[in-house]
Amino acid sequence: MATDMQRRSFLTSIAAGLLVQPSWADTGGPRLLTAAIDERNRSWLIGLSGDGQEVFRRPIPSRGHAAAAHPHRPVAVAFARRPGQFAVILDCASGQELGRLTLPEGRHFYGHGAFTADGQHLLTTENAYDTGDGRIGIWDVADGYERIAEVPSGGIGPHEIIRLPDGSFAVANGGIQTHPGYGRAKLNLPDMRPNLAYLAADGTLLDMVEPPAALRQNSIRHIDCDATGRIVAAMQWQGHPLDPVPLAALHRRGDPLQYLDHPETVRLKQYAGSVAMTRDGTEILVTGPKGDHLIRFDGVDGSPRSGQKLPLASGVAAFGDAFAVTFKGGIALAEGPDLHRVATPGALVWDNHLVSVS
Repeated sequence: MATDMQRRSFLTSIAAGLLVQPSWADTGGPRLLTAAIDERNRSWLIGLSGDGQEVFRRPIPSRGHAAAAHPHRPVAVAFARRPGQFAVILDCASGQELGRLTLPEGRHFYGHGAFTADGQHLLTTENAYDTGDGRIGIWDVADGYERIAEVPSGGIGPHEIIRLPDGSFAVANGGIQTHPGYGRAKLNLPDMRPNLAYLAADGTLLDMVEPPAALRQNSIRHIDCDATGRIVAAMQWQGHPLDPVPLAALHRRGDPLQYLDHPETVRLKQYAGSVAMTRDGTEILVTGPKGDHLIRFDGVDGSPRSGQKLPLASGVAAFGDAFAVTFKGGIALAEGPDLHRVATPGALVWDNHLVSVS
């Protein structure tokens, strides 16, 4: 854990912030957060406006994956790419690094986290790599991000966690066992078992749904939800590369997974990078960075809509009725079937995620 001096300094920073009551507006009002690497191989957490303009750029130690945005204050926790160990707490208004999360022995992050609705706790997806079990770390924000508990994720390889509108959480348990001693190698593909788990705000497992046996190697990786709590999941196929399999599914708690077929799924090359759904649940967009393509679905009935070619289509997030998508060289804003491309300076290489700021 941090030294007493570091802890006092961090608590002082939090106390000062609570007195001033800064908001995301104090950073220029970003709508989106993402991680990127520039042409000098430096890693950044970047805030973007709703029209794709860069609002701020904050340094992080090495390649990042996703970030968790505090629901009220301009604070974000930027996570290392799996199997990383760092999670940096950033004051996005001042650029100050407030601290870092300190993992217990035998854990690594999976690149994602989410705050509780009141902002008092942060939940992080982790691997207990000596046993291969998925864990959710629980951190007390007001107490200097002290780790206060951990609970089972409901499966193996928990990747993305999101907060649902009722304050509960959904976890995409990818089903893939990893160990930092083997880098990014996947250790259990023949018998992997992904699932989508639902947790209460305190981490209690509420429910879980698994794919059918034929899709057991379809790793559930990334998720989003609409205003009713209905979830859309994006998957990455670990079976035979020529098998025609769906890479997206809808789910409402208590029902089976509803897989979504699309004639252009093959263009994603068995790898869905990210997924987003509009708050009203009417449209879904899935990116395919390996295939330089994105596909769309009707969010109501799951029917396919036209896809589009987009080089290194990576992160996607919905805000209002529009989507933003990071791609090679810029940001694409999608409202309806059209893409408006905004170039970004500095030859940025994006990671797979865009995170909406509340």
